[in-house]
Amino acid sequence: MVPCASITFAVLLLTNYPFPGLIGAEAVQPQDQPAAPAGGSTSAARKTIEVKRPPARVIRDPNSSFSAVAVDVGHNEVILQDENLGQIMVYGRQDNTPPRASLTEPKRIIGGSATKVAMNCGVYVDPESGDIYNVNGDTMDWLTVWTREQKGNVPASRELAAPHRAFGVTVDEDAKELFVTIQHPAAVVVWPKLAKGNDAPIRIIEGEKTMLAEAQGVAIDTKNQLLYVSNQGGYAKANNNVGWARGLTPGSSTWKVPDRLLDMIPGSGSFHEPSINVYPLKANGDTPPLRIIQGSLTRLNWPAHISLDVEHQEIYVANPVTHEISVFRATDSGNVAPIRSLKGPHTQLSFPHGVFVDTKNDEVVVANFGNHSSTMYRRTASGDAAPIRQIRSAPPDAPAPMFGNIGSTTYDTKRNEFLTFN
Repeated sequence: MVPCASITFAVLLLTNYPFPGLIGAEAVQPQDQPAAPAGGSTSAARKTIEVKRPPARVIRDPNSSFSAVAVDVGHNEVILQDENLGQIMVYGRQDNTPPRASLTEPKRIIGGSATKVAMNCGVYVDPESGDIYNVNGDTMDWLTVWTREQKGNVPASRELAAPHRAFGVTVDEDAKELFVTIQHPAAVVVWPKLAKGNDAPIRIIEGEKTMLAEAQGVAIDTKNQLLYVSNQGGYAKANNNVGWARGLTPGSSTWKVPDRLLDMIPGSGSFHEPSINVYPLKANGDTPPLRIIQGSLTRLNWPAHISLDVEHQEIYVANPVTHEISVFRATDSGNVAPIRSLKGPHTQLSFPHGVFVDTKNDEVVVANFGNHSSTMYRRTASGDAAPIRQIRSAPPDAPAPMFGNIGSTTYDTKRNEFLTFN
């Protein structure tokens, strides 16, 4: 399971009403109501109802679950995306939750209705100012920017309209360009770093030749002028090979972001093998990758966020399904095995979704969605290595239901169970 939402699963006890038509729909009348006349319309026996009573019980995770991580090395802080509760959590870089402690209190929290933070799944920190760039995934189509002084339920210092299903974010600090990946239709959208509102992007990488397929994490190498993108594999062709760029008007400084229901070709959907694609940093339009890491030896399985160590030319990949952090050479291509992996019970990795290489402190920081924790390791750690520190937002034995983007639910009358499609 890969997170992309914060969900509360509520259960209503229904009296006389079947499951179809709970709220605002036509629901069948209770059995003691008169039936429709024989041979006549059934509309007389139906009416619209609205269920206003509270749920009998609620299934939810009351604790923070982490979907992305960044380290502010200049201010010694760890920034974690709490996608379960829709919050941005800021901790001290050397915070370490004692084994018997319930949790570590964050230094500050950004969250609440005024923040427009929801389904937050990507984060970047300005290395100079400490500004936090927050990406919302599947609900509010905004990228929000926060100063180090902001906390609580307050509006962002800056908002940028982004396509639906944005995911990863990074910044080219040399060129002052902001990169955001879009899951579907897959794309990488590039704006000026200080863009806001409906400012138009500088360029959009998208199209069949790009081989982007449900784009996720993003990392850049300004020294070698390269762009890295992780892909989970979902793909469909767009009519005229144009998706998000159709909202651009030549010469206009603003962008009408296309609706999430884009003009896709029916029957063109397919699943590509997960991959790490490498492009020129200034790529634009339907640009093919320079090389691709892809194949059975890679063990890539729904790869999420990535982080690039430019100094040592290594790329770190969070693999949630296999509970693994995989490390490749930045120059790798084709069906190659990782040069090392973090995996095993001692690592305490559980559905790792975010990863950040802190080269200043020679550490790797991971956001785990499956156990309410962020775990830290030596940069060169491999195998079943235990973390050197961890930050927990809940007791170590607290269950993590890992509700993500719940699409539907139904009830199994024979087994007395709810089936939830996550």
